[in-house]
Amino acid sequence: QVTLMESGGGSVQAGRSLLLSCAASGVTINRNHIAWFRQAPGKEREGIGLIDSSGFTRYAGSMKERCTISQDSGTNILYLHMNNLKPDDTAMYFCAVRTRFAAYYSFQTTFYDIWGQGTQVTVSS
Repeated sequence: QVTLMESGGGSVQAGRSLLLSCAASGVTINRNHIAWFRQAPGKEREGIGLIDSSGFTRYAGSMKERCTISQDSGTNILYLHMNNLKPDDTAMYFCAVRTRFAAYYSFQTTFYDIWGQGTQVTVSS
């Protein structure tokens, strides 16, 4: 059984940094496409960034200048480091993995078949 568990969310003031973690079990994350998404209330889920199965990191959306995605193959954990947080970054943050082979990457939510439960990030001004 493949599971993802996010952690590290919380309430922070604008301008601060936050490190989110996504612990994976049942899947080796450096052999699959794995991504971070977020969803604010009333908005669609949007991609933040991903590491594809070849190890390349790609970013999308409004956070791409303020975040870094990395993975620890030894512990099978995906990280999202966010800096200079803004109130608009308030959202539920999810990690997701595609367990089936794909020769391409995507930020479409339907591309990923396993999702974590999410961790809430709230940024106050």
